[in-house]
Amino acid sequence: MKNKKFKIEKLAVLLALVLGTFGCSKDNENIVDTSVGTIIKVKSDNFLSAGLSEPITIVSKTLSNGTTVDCYKIVSKGTPTDHPMGPWCPTNISDDSSAGGIWLKDGKVYDVDGAFIKNLATFFSDSTWMMYDSSTGTVIKTKTQADCQAAANPNVGVEYKNFCVECLPSYVASLTQTYYIPVSPVKLTNSVQFGGGPQSTGPSVRGIAFNGVRFDAPAPVDRILGAYTLAPFDDAGGHINLGAGYHYHAANGKSKEIAQTDGHAPMIGYAIDGHGLFARLDTKGAESTDLDECRGHTDAVRGYHYHVDTAGANNFINCLKGAYVN
Repeated sequence: MKNKKFKIEKLAVLLALVLGTFGCSKDNENIVDTSVGTIIKVKSDNFLSAGLSEPITIVSKTLSNGTTVDCYKIVSKGTPTDHPMGPWCPTNISDDSSAGGIWLKDGKVYDVDGAFIKNLATFFSDSTWMMYDSSTGTVIKTKTQADCQAAANPNVGVEYKNFCVECLPSYVASLTQTYYIPVSPVKLTNSVQFGGGPQSTGPSVRGIAFNGVRFDAPAPVDRILGAYTLAPFDDAGGHINLGAGYHYHAANGKSKEIAQTDGHAPMIGYAIDGHGLFARLDTKGAESTDLDECRGHTDAVRGYHYHVDTAGANNFINCLKGAYVN
């Protein structure tokens, strides 16, 4: 009886260990994918030093799957040094596209020129839109940092209805952003969904361009338009808010790119999990047909990596396939 009892207890312990190992991770999203092929390490010298407020260093950090690894600490100025910022809002409805930025809608990119501002009511099928002085043609837009803060607030007041929101680089000149990405990316078996809300667990930032500017979550277009404001992006796909500084919502080929010798799409930065971020199209103008649900795939040269979405989609990648720093 004693021997039989010992065997039962031993079996129970083994069962508990199995359940503890495989049952504690929701959807197996923390299990490392050991079948992945070539692992491409992050190259810190790909980043433009002029866009950083201090040299990149290596620190030990715990990833979302519980492992502790070496990570690059990247402290960015958050403003690009490889292309100009702005303009965003034209001054008059007679202005051409050089005086304004762009808007993203239904997968398409539109120039925010004077004619665009003039025709907002038609564009959005809503007669409430009237963002210019009908007698002078002057576009109504924010002019001060206080205006920027008030008009970009989710609870924007009626006094800023029909304003073009233009927050300037001088408002965030002293702002820095700190990011941590694993030196060697750790690919997981299951994808990780992005967060952003108060109850979410995933990261919000999608990645970092080589100039130190972040590829951000989709712009809250519905909330912006719901207040009858417009916050255009510049031709590089970026704009400014006082919390995030300058950040991208589209990849338009204005920031540093690293060309690939085999005709593959150029590299434009790193995802927040350390996997490479590449442009959407290769040198022949074709998009990869084997992308997974996160917009990633694997090849022998680049290992697992992502391709960003079309600029008009207000999106970069759909999810992560790697562990990230919490």
